[in-house]
Amino acid sequence: MEKLNPLFDLAGRILMAVLFVPAGYSKITGYSGTAGYMESIGVPGILLPLVIIVELLGGLAILLGWQTRIAAFLLAGFCLVAALLFHFQPADQMQMILFTKNLAIAGGLLFLVANGAGAYSLDRRLAKA
Repeated sequence: MEKLNPLFDLAGRILMAVLFVPAGYSKITGYSGTAGYMESIGVPGILLPLVIIVELLGGLAILLGWQTRIAAFLLAGFCLVAALLFHFQPADQMQMILFTKNLAIAGGLLFLVANGAGAYSLDRRLAKA
């Protein structure tokens, strides 16, 4: 089973990237709507470029396994902040499901912080060079 660990590391990074990269891209294509939504709950729309950078570039870094610990740390923080700002609504069951989903994603990202990207990553390749 240990022989499969590098593949599990890679698969986990791909699955995490599938969440963040398209989300970042969709915020570019739906910029005004996303900014409006952010502002409707009290988050300044001027922060949207930072959100896009964190999601898109952080997701790509996770996918490639480049600066993985840093990217995962930033994305974990992003998930926790997003959970609190956008989803912590105890009276709304769906929002609480999204809240706990964000907590779980942050937890998975913290595993990347602790363990790194694994064998099939730019981090590993650059460390060998």
